[in-house]
Amino acid sequence: MELELSLLLILGGVALLAGFIDTLAGGGGLLTLPALLLAGLNPVNALATNKLQGTFGSGMATFMLLRRRRFAETLAGLRRPFLWSLGGSALGTVLVQLTDSDALQVLVPVVLAVIALYFLFSPGAGSVTRAPRLSARLYERTVVPVIGFYDGFFGPGTGSFFSLTGVALRGQDLITATAQAKALNFASNIASLTLFVVGGKVLWVTGAVMIVGQMAGAWLGSHAVLRGGARLIRPLIVLVCLAMLLRYLFG
Repeated sequence: MELELSLLLILGGVALLAGFIDTLAGGGGLLTLPALLLAGLNPVNALATNKLQGTFGSGMATFMLLRRRRFAETLAGLRRPFLWSLGGSALGTVLVQLTDSDALQVLVPVVLAVIALYFLFSPGAGSVTRAPRLSARLYERTVVPVIGFYDGFFGPGTGSFFSLTGVALRGQDLITATAQAKALNFASNIASLTLFVVGGKVLWVTGAVMIVGQMAGAWLGSHAVLRGGARLIRPLIVLVCLAMLLRYLFG
């Protein structure tokens, strides 16, 4: 399926905005996936192409934040949760093709509401590092693969879920939690994208144009994380979660 140049440029612009938002708060797919569907792609091609451009965006954000030393963990320390996220996503991507995901239409709005309320009514959350409620090992082996599974199985809001659990369960400050969320989201994207590519579902020309916009937005977003910090991230997480909640309820 070939899209007109004007439509490709619009999709590139949408991807730029989505990459910026996704780096700070997650939920960029709230913009890009509907845009691809409105452009006339069938749902499977839209999901696959969206995963392609999203993978490059999360990869760019991870690279920039790693370069600026915003990860509390070393590369060795990130290896285990990265692999757990990748494995969970791979399993979710396989199972979504075999099972009915309608139950998530009920569950996801509830989770999004919880995230929005947590950051809205806990203004001190993520402002400083706190004592973790879960050990690193338990977090890596339970929470991370579950969220990775969700990303492969369904997807929207994965970055917000990783950020929330980093703050609430691991006691991380919000910038550290956001940085780690990008790395773990990158892992889950890689696994899901690989399976879509093997299945021949990706539209490469459309994806390539959106990759340019997504990477530019992620580059800008990573700088905003460093400069704006929690003051910018927290309200964006609330707004994105509420926007996604409204979409699920009334879309």
